[in-house]
Amino acid sequence: MHDEIHALRLDHTFERLLRPLRGGAVGGLAGLWALLIALVVLFSLLMPSQFPTGGTVQSMMFQLPELGLLALAQVVPLITGGLNLAIIATANQAALVMVWAMKLATSAGAADGVAIVAGLLVGLALCIVIGLITGALVAYTGVHPVLVGTNSVIDGVSIYVTRGTIVTGLPESFQWIGSGTILGIPAGFVFFLLIAGIIGVVFRRTPFGVSMYMIGSNLQATRYSGIDTRRVLIGAYTVSSVLCFCAAVLMMARFNSASADYAKSYLLVTILAAVLGGIDPFGGFGRIGGLVLALFVLQVLSSGCNLLGFSQHLTLAIWGLTLIATMAARRAGPALLSLLPGGGRR
Repeated sequence: MHDEIHALRLDHTFERLLRPLRGGAVGGLAGLWALLIALVVLFSLLMPSQFPTGGTVQSMMFQLPELGLLALAQVVPLITGGLNLAIIATANQAALVMVWAMKLATSAGAADGVAIVAGLLVGLALCIVIGLITGALVAYTGVHPVLVGTNSVIDGVSIYVTRGTIVTGLPESFQWIGSGTILGIPAGFVFFLLIAGIIGVVFRRTPFGVSMYMIGSNLQATRYSGIDTRRVLIGAYTVSSVLCFCAAVLMMARFNSASADYAKSYLLVTILAAVLGGIDPFGGFGRIGGLVLALFVLQVLSSGCNLLGFSQHLTLAIWGLTLIATMAARRAGPALLSLLPGGGRR
């Protein structure tokens, strides 16, 4: 009898876990769409000759992918109920290693194509190793991901080796990834959308993705179901680090350099974008589509504020106020629905 009750509880848990994967909360995406449209209309009215132009749209598409790829790297562990504080440090160190590898290959007489491939392989290998180590620490020590010290180690090594200087010397052909276009659309933006689509499919259509959602919702129930939770956690942090590699490739191509200090301010913004996009910070729920919409909202806010002459610090404060307003609206929504006839039931 006890086993039957336990099995029923597990079935109920799995049904609850899989429900958001099948449908999801449409209201959340609808709210983000409404906010995005409202912001576009507002800035277009305030700056009719500057904001609603093709140049502004293209500029936003050039700027968004860097934050977008780092936010994807953050979302993967967030879904499992974890956090990866090393995403910026990992991306910067990967970029530094790739620049050095490309310069070394070029100085040895290798063609640009060979140098680029060599650099990419070295950077990818580094990120995989960092991801495996970080995931193993989280999975086997039981320490909360916030306390895992890989961020400090990676950042410290990068700063020590470079002495905080900027490293340059990329092949000219490599810069196209950051500045080139495909049918008028920035190549980096196409790259970001492609990676986001792949991660979305992994989340919703693969056993690995479903397992991550299950771990984020209830680690113990997932472990009792026979899923190797440690293996999934290691895989999640490895995927996160590989996404850091993707961000590093785009960053070094755009800046034509690498540094241990690039994108430092993006760490908290990646969490902001994830939560704004409907990702549960405690794990188990959220969609990539919501994250992408949230990134569009933040980018429109940033571009609009820049065109209005606002300081970067004020823009960051406005981002924070947007998150607070969104969370307040989500909390107030069920209460308002309960006041409707029939308790808001459809």
